[in-house]
Amino acid sequence: MDILYQDEHLVAVNKPAGLLVHRSEIDRHETQFAVQLLRDQLGQKVFPVHRLDKPTAGVLLFALNPTMARQMMDIFVGTGINKTYLAIVRGHTLEQDVIDYPLKEQLDKMTDARADTNKAAQPAVTYYQRLATTELPFPVGRYPTSRYSLLQLSPKTGRKHQLRRHLKHIFHPIIGDTSHGDGVQNTFFRQHFDCHQLLLVANQLSFTHPNTGQLVTISAPLDTVFSRIIDELGWKECLLHQLAN
Repeated sequence: MDILYQDEHLVAVNKPAGLLVHRSEIDRHETQFAVQLLRDQLGQKVFPVHRLDKPTAGVLLFALNPTMARQMMDIFVGTGINKTYLAIVRGHTLEQDVIDYPLKEQLDKMTDARADTNKAAQPAVTYYQRLATTELPFPVGRYPTSRYSLLQLSPKTGRKHQLRRHLKHIFHPIIGDTSHGDGVQNTFFRQHFDCHQLLLVANQLSFTHPNTGQLVTISAPLDTVFSRIIDELGWKECLLHQLAN
């Protein structure tokens, strides 16, 4: 695992797209998990304090003891954490906006069999800023050209699949999302760009360290596929400028 940050209490890695955080009944065929890979790499037990969806790449934080795990989980549940993501979406979005749209809890038939299916939708808020746009001379679906936006996303709540569901809600689904996305666009990116993954990455995590009181900011470099797509869409220099600021 690519370690981005480590001290005596915490360690953060750059999770690859397609890797589960831990073993799941939903993906019984999988044999590799971030928890076990990092445990074996460090030679000690690790405790995930938050989760990333299997297809999402980026910063994944672990505690190195149960006490720190509880403290960090409290931070993630509260307002003490700042998370930013990058995503490539269909269409040209507004320059910036707030998606304030409650989400019903998504239940898995296997793992959530006893959960309350009548639970009310929970508040869910996502801020986004558009970093770049492009229009390609390729007809995809019913339009003669194809438009895309590069977004920086900042979720203020942590609902399951929140970013993917919120972007679908505003009709700008994330490219490569096979659950909440646009199948025609996904096929185009597979065929034209040889892209077979979700174009969503958790690129930065910031929080106040419970032990030191210092601000910790952890950033993850883009993976090879996401970086290549950014380059092919002509956004490389724009992204470097935005991230530098």
